[in-house]
Amino acid sequence: MRFPRLVLPAALAILLASCGDDADLPPLVGNSAPKNERAEALFGEAQSAEGAGKRDKAIKLYDTIGDEMPLSKRAPEARFRQGELLEQAGQVPKAFDAYQELISRYNNSGLYEKAINRQASMAQSAADGQVKTSFLGLKASISNDRITGMLEKVRDNAPRSPQASKAQFTIGELWESEGNSSGSGKAISAYRKLVIDYPDSREAPEGQFRIGKILLDEARRGNQDQANLDRARESLQDYLRQYPGHAKNSEARQLMSNLGGEDLQRSYDVAEFYERKGDTVSARFYYEEVIRKTKSGDLHEKAQARLAALGSN
Repeated sequence: MRFPRLVLPAALAILLASCGDDADLPPLVGNSAPKNERAEALFGEAQSAEGAGKRDKAIKLYDTIGDEMPLSKRAPEARFRQGELLEQAGQVPKAFDAYQELISRYNNSGLYEKAINRQASMAQSAADGQVKTSFLGLKASISNDRITGMLEKVRDNAPRSPQASKAQFTIGELWESEGNSSGSGKAISAYRKLVIDYPDSREAPEGQFRIGKILLDEARRGNQDQANLDRARESLQDYLRQYPGHAKNSEARQLMSNLGGEDLQRSYDVAEFYERKGDTVSARFYYEEVIRKTKSGDLHEKAQARLAALGSN
């Protein structure tokens, strides 16, 4: 069937429009001679500025090449050099973003892997600094949310590399260092994702152990409901079952052994609570539970004394 001549250009226009704008297409570096010539001139100017110690000017020139001449041959190198100079200036988030521009647009560049490695190093250093700062009680210049975003980029840029599991583990460490319930919840989520997505990674056993340890610490911090203690026990059991022979196995067994004593203390505390409220029926129930689960010891004797004081009614 023959179509009228005017239909074909229209159909072709629709087809081209459906492909989206240039930002949706992979960059075709080196197609435009005028762009390449201007990029070369600006690149030379940026290098001269570097030589003269004018770092800020050089950064702006490299950024101009990347923004205005992204298809030029010099664009990937300009982005990488921009990242290096920003990194030298201590502008970590901006340097990270410059490297990300290279990673997102120029995956065939010889600088691609170097940019990924620089990002991983920067994000890890930022997180390590934040953790140390938290322990010292100081406020870091980069927020946990921003560093988490950087680590997520590192993870997602190379999801099958050892850097991915390390970045995910570091996210957990970062939030754990906050030392509060909000941070603990985010840390547990990060470690769980690590264990699920990277179960065979070097970091997974430690991540599973920390889930149980954090839950136990939360219970000791004041959130001593039975569910928290049960989740801590289950997480430590999962750790011992999945990763036998890991360095923290002995510590996990000791923590689980201690959990039994903490369960008894909790029962005794609940009994005292009900006794103070005047609810002797409930108080007797929990005192009797302590006695039933112990053969001797301080709590056993204290529970017996309280039962005697409450009488038989």
